[in-house]
Amino acid sequence: MSRLLCPSMMCADCGILKQEVLELEKAGIDVFHIDIMDGNFIPTFGMGLQDVEAICSISEKAVDVHLMTENPVRHIKNFIDMGVDIIYIHPEVDELPVRTLQLIKTYGGKAGLVLSPQVTVESMVPLLSLADYVLVMTVSPGFAGQKYLEFVNTKIKQLVLLASQYHYKVIIDGACSLSKIKELSKLNVDGFVLGTSVLFNKAQSYKEIVETLRKI
Repeated sequence: MSRLLCPSMMCADCGILKQEVLELEKAGIDVFHIDIMDGNFIPTFGMGLQDVEAICSISEKAVDVHLMTENPVRHIKNFIDMGVDIIYIHPEVDELPVRTLQLIKTYGGKAGLVLSPQVTVESMVPLLSLADYVLVMTVSPGFAGQKYLEFVNTKIKQLVLLASQYHYKVIIDGACSLSKIKELSKLNVDGFVLGTSVLFNKAQSYKEIVETLRKI
């Protein structure tokens, strides 16, 4: 499987964060995925800045941050300075998303858009030429343990088709179980955010799970 495998570090054991990062790297993951929440756009809190800084300093792999925050432009330079490679924003809570996406690129990062379940693909088309990645949420953002929203599959198919025109990668985030990864791989998506549905808190080692996913 050549898809990008992106462990959601919110699901890792933060008490042994360094060990988790090193074991995931040895297992062969591709990108560390970090959720940042401000308690406003999403009424919960994700990982902290110190966690981002630690993962960037420990890891030799790429790191992304998913900014579930209002007015995300305020935080772009801080995350790039920490060593973050990819920054995802929610355009529905950004007054000037074009400016924000351009700023990410200006500072040397890769720009990512997030498609929430309630947002239409059509509303995002004007921004797609600025995106390096599109993160498709198959659950409501900000809460773990949700069920996969089947109606989002139509949007995934739309975005995969548009990717050939706008040249971004499609990443799926939310309830990515082994069976869902098998199913969605057939739609030619580019990668998956891996949480408790397939990677964390399992009897198998990270290496064993990643090897199983690579065989799909």
